[in-house]
Amino acid sequence: MSIAIEFENISKQYRLGLVSTNTLSHDLNRWWVTNVRGKEDPYLKIGDVNDRAHKGTSDYVWALKDINFEVQQGDVLGIIGKNGAGKSTLLKILSKVTAPTTGTIKAAGRIASLLEVGTGFHPEMTGRENIYMNGAIMGMTKREITAKLDEIVDFSGVERYIDTPVKRYSSGMTVRLGFAIAAHLEPDILVVDEVLAVGDAEFQKKAIGKMQDVSKGEGRTVLFVSHNMTSIKALCTRGIILENGSVKYDGNIGDAVECYLKSDELNIGAPLMSKIKVLSKEISIIEVTVNGISTNHIDLIYPNRKLYIKVRGKALNKLRVGIECLLYDGNETLLGKFAPTLHTKETDLVHPGEFFIEEIVNLPHNMTNGDYFVQIEITHPKVEYLAVIPKGLKLTTQNYMSEQGIPFDYKLFGFLYL
Repeated sequence: MSIAIEFENISKQYRLGLVSTNTLSHDLNRWWVTNVRGKEDPYLKIGDVNDRAHKGTSDYVWALKDINFEVQQGDVLGIIGKNGAGKSTLLKILSKVTAPTTGTIKAAGRIASLLEVGTGFHPEMTGRENIYMNGAIMGMTKREITAKLDEIVDFSGVERYIDTPVKRYSSGMTVRLGFAIAAHLEPDILVVDEVLAVGDAEFQKKAIGKMQDVSKGEGRTVLFVSHNMTSIKALCTRGIILENGSVKYDGNIGDAVECYLKSDELNIGAPLMSKIKVLSKEISIIEVTVNGISTNHIDLIYPNRKLYIKVRGKALNKLRVGIECLLYDGNETLLGKFAPTLHTKETDLVHPGEFFIEEIVNLPHNMTNGDYFVQIEITHPKVEYLAVIPKGLKLTTQNYMSEQGIPFDYKLFGFLYL
């Protein structure tokens, strides 16, 4: 099998801060050293790794550093990592949106990229005109594009608006059309960044199916970036984890996802408050407990599917405070948002000084045995987020009696969980 893409020592360096005369002096110095004196670029010797969570010691940062790997023709490669790991930068270099600071990329064939909503679209042109423009950019003739036009429009589901300027499309419509163009204009390499999340569930499923057809049926190469581990595992055969601009893992997609999820696992038994982020100066949070527990791990025995969340804090001014929850499965796929304070419109009005609020969150009854993660959000409902514990609570759900083969009569024994 031939090599479709080869990354050789790819690095990308950026300078932080505002553009100023300092940048010009650095550029002149770089030109003098490299072109006149014939020496190595002096700024390649400095710079911090791209760890967005910590303050660095240099104005230069390596968004990517010494990336080396190959992609075989027909491979479906999933690229995963935290925000700021360098995933989008890598795809932009491959798509020639930006150039690498060092290294080279060798790619065989035409590349179709969908890097962000509206990529390659002219807002004043209609959807139909943008299809022809994108095809021409990829080197296709008008006849070839016309032969694919009906298929593209039908797949995108925006037929009614195809002769309307793209600037009037919603973000979901734009992604639908953009993906349809990228997937149907016969690229040798299809590059898709985290844009499918903008589309609805029906379109995401259809897009995943199309990428499977492109790779397996047509033998084309796909590079897919997503934070949805379920989609990654369903589509990809190989995975690469990027961390702080470097390749942390390269191998089987199942092992890659497991490695990625473990790298972000909670320190089980740590205080729930250890991950809290206070986003407003209006309050401070003293304590958060769930089901009477102040640590970050709870066992739920079926049929108990309730979270009793209590928050104690201090407020500077009078305001309404509510509690909302986001539930994720073990693959970090969002299962739902639970905001009883929004549904009932019963939020707690707190006064300056110490306050105490509590909320009962009813979780879905169809949760299977396994691990889940809960993100707790303390809000001024429909106004702002006051504090958040991002995926800071791990739930382990089990039905101990059923696992031991004992029939469980909820009507008979349900009183045990009241």
